[in-house]
Amino acid sequence: MQTTKINVQAYAAVPTALNALPGLPQEFTGREDEIVKILSLLVPGSGAGAAVGSIAGLPGVGKTTLAHAVGHAALDKGWFTRVLMVNLRGYDPTPVPPEDALEALLRAVGVAPEHIPPTLDEREGLYRSQLDALACEEQRVLILADNASTSDQIRPLLPARHHAVLVTSRHTLPGLGARMFNLHPLQPDAAVDLLRQRLEVADPDDRRVEDEPAAAEELAALCGYLPLALQIAAALLADDPDQPLSERVRMLTDAGTRLGGLDDGERNLRAVFDECLTRLSHQEADLYRLLGLHHGPDISTAAAAALTDQPADRVTSLLRQLVRARLLAQSGPVRDRWSMHDLLRVHAQEQARITMDRDRIPRRRYEQARTRLTDHYVRHARAADTHLQPPGAVVSMLFAGREQALAWFDAERENLLATTHTYTRTQTALDLGFALGRYLRWRRRLQDAVTVRAQALEACQALGDARNLAGAWNNLGTALGALKRHDEAYDAHQTALRLHQQTGDIHGQAGAWNNLGTALGALKRRNEAYGAHQTALRLHQETGDIHGQANAWNNLGSILSVLKRHDEAYDAHQTALRLHQQTGDIHGQAGAWNNLGTGLRELKRHTEAYDAHQTALRLHQETGDIHGQAIAWNNLGNALGELERRDEACGAHQTALRLYQETGDIHGQANAWNNLGAELGALKRHTEAYDAHQTALRLHQETGDIEGQANAWNNLGTALGGLERHDEAYGAHQTALRLHQQTGDIEGQAGAWNNLGTELGKLERRDEAYDAHQTALRLHQETGDTHGEAVCWNNLGTACRGLERYAEAIAAGENAVAMLTREGDWARTGEAWAEFATTLNASGAEPSRVREAWEQSATAYVRAGDDEAAAASRANVESPPPSP
Repeated sequence: MQTTKINVQAYAAVPTALNALPGLPQEFTGREDEIVKILSLLVPGSGAGAAVGSIAGLPGVGKTTLAHAVGHAALDKGWFTRVLMVNLRGYDPTPVPPEDALEALLRAVGVAPEHIPPTLDEREGLYRSQLDALACEEQRVLILADNASTSDQIRPLLPARHHAVLVTSRHTLPGLGARMFNLHPLQPDAAVDLLRQRLEVADPDDRRVEDEPAAAEELAALCGYLPLALQIAAALLADDPDQPLSERVRMLTDAGTRLGGLDDGERNLRAVFDECLTRLSHQEADLYRLLGLHHGPDISTAAAAALTDQPADRVTSLLRQLVRARLLAQSGPVRDRWSMHDLLRVHAQEQARITMDRDRIPRRRYEQARTRLTDHYVRHARAADTHLQPPGAVVSMLFAGREQALAWFDAERENLLATTHTYTRTQTALDLGFALGRYLRWRRRLQDAVTVRAQALEACQALGDARNLAGAWNNLGTALGALKRHDEAYDAHQTALRLHQQTGDIHGQAGAWNNLGTALGALKRRNEAYGAHQTALRLHQETGDIHGQANAWNNLGSILSVLKRHDEAYDAHQTALRLHQQTGDIHGQAGAWNNLGTGLRELKRHTEAYDAHQTALRLHQETGDIHGQAIAWNNLGNALGELERRDEACGAHQTALRLYQETGDIHGQANAWNNLGAELGALKRHTEAYDAHQTALRLHQETGDIEGQANAWNNLGTALGGLERHDEAYGAHQTALRLHQQTGDIEGQAGAWNNLGTELGKLERRDEAYDAHQTALRLHQETGDTHGEAVCWNNLGTACRGLERYAEAIAAGENAVAMLTREGDWARTGEAWAEFATTLNASGAEPSRVREAWEQSATAYVRAGDDEAAAASRANVESPPPSP
């Protein structure tokens, strides 16, 4: 007997088109802006045809829930009489065909099943006629088509006019002509709020989010701010009400198990992502897995081409397909950069590991892809670094110039750091550690610089690379010094010097001596620092290195200035400037002009100092050095202050502050706040000055800068004195003194003693004030600070007058006016002559002598540009106060 074979075709069940929206989950949050944008499309009468919108986003981002929320909002506004919903199951193994979707919609609008025609075209015609009939009855329908995967599923569902369609899809559906709404993960605050609300739905007494706010924020981040992932995490927490959030965070922290930890038995994020791969072509899925080999936050088209060993146009086409599938996104405003959501990146990494574990052929292929990618980064980083080196170095033609090289570094910084961290103790870490240093210092990424320099040293040691070992130590020392870790920097440069001496590398020794000098200067070992820079200069001259000589002269000038050998310092900086001009080093010239300006201020040549800092600023602007501009503005502010142009000085320091904030230099910000406070104090704006110094103190505490804290306390004391809060001022100067003693800063101690004496005088503690000024005087004499000594003589004279020791007071005043006149500090000279006149008057001196002192005070104030103070002194010439 012959058996008849019957072919059975399995079709998906016809979906139900709902005539009512489901309620929103209680924890729905964070989508207010998106709802407003989508509603703007649905306003009645907003267009001639049907309104069509498409909400696209990666799996788990909450597209369906958002569509429901929009539907509720539109109904509440009375814009629609009904909402029809159909789930197209576009990502199921068997998506709903459009004819089945039309059958469900026709039933929903009241067409009896026996009247629904069999073909797609007939159903489409009947569907549109039914919608037209509803329109004639002034009924408006919103159709929510959920989970579409292709435009073909949607196109037959589009009304001709009057009504509206809102589609959700993981893909962009360009063939629809719809307005696109790209849905992104929640903002961090909204994600935490969703987690909290979800737990409270399960148990109103659940307070874990409030009890562990930091852990809640970290958990939200580990969930990638995806609503689905957050809901799964909340369900797992609700199932284990005694589990702390911090424990759940620890379970998810390991990227290798993060997706495994987002499975609540009913919903599995890994399975959702796995399903996405089934809809990709072989080439697209392979690219997705290859991208899992990349460790940075985004990837350029060029890097992706290197990774895949394909031409850029071919890989761009595949990348765009992944974007359409919402497995990738274009990163920022630049068209050729691509990024993955964090959880998708974890999934891609898992997929890459699975492929490599499968057999040796894919593993070898993926290892070759990794090598191509790291080679791409190393080659381009080395090429870009050549454009940041001093003039005379051979530059790579991979980049058109310095700006293009910097732009490449800026775009790839996080990728380069991630690559260095991933490939520790390898040649890649060594190569990138050497290539990144100059850039990271230029952009003031100082902690990153220490990290990559340390990794380069570690790789050098692991590889047994004796040739680069000294350079690695030297680079690490420079990076440590920039972070003010001066003891460690000194040790690193000592090691570099010893290694260079062992190999007989004179050029390397010169560089190490120069850097040693900088570290010694920072450690207040100034005479040793001077000797180190002298040795560096001699060795650079021996090798004929003009650039090295310029740097050594520059550093010599700085240490000579600290040693109060200001004329020699000025000559050294002049020599450095000439050598930098000889080599065409614009950046070096800017630094030399800056140091020249500082030296000129020490020599009281303030107008020339202002011009020098202006030149430094112009050159830093020419090279695009934001941090250098900040330094120049800060020094310009100091010069303007010396010229009594206080308002301009405040503006300069505020500009410096903004630029320091832009570069992330906390130490520079603290200095700018400190200098701004000093100018505000000079303008008698004592409350603002106090606030500025408080901010400076906080920033110095943040960086652990004890010397900076000491200076800030000293300036805080001055501001408190201006506010007549003398007890607090005295306490601030006491703290400054203790910190200066802790760091061994004799000059700082002298200044603190001097200020302590002033406040003690205000507090009528005259004997203690006298002793404090005497101590300050001795310390200034010990350091050779003649300007500080002159100020102390003036203050000592005031203290002696308070004690009615007039002979000593007169002698101190004579010393003060003589020394300050020689220093050319006309503002303080005017003040000293005024104090001297007051002392003479109190001692009963001849009126003519008192008047002469007041005249000298007025003359000095005129030279300082302080007309108000000069007028006050002249008034005392014409009407001297009575003798006591």
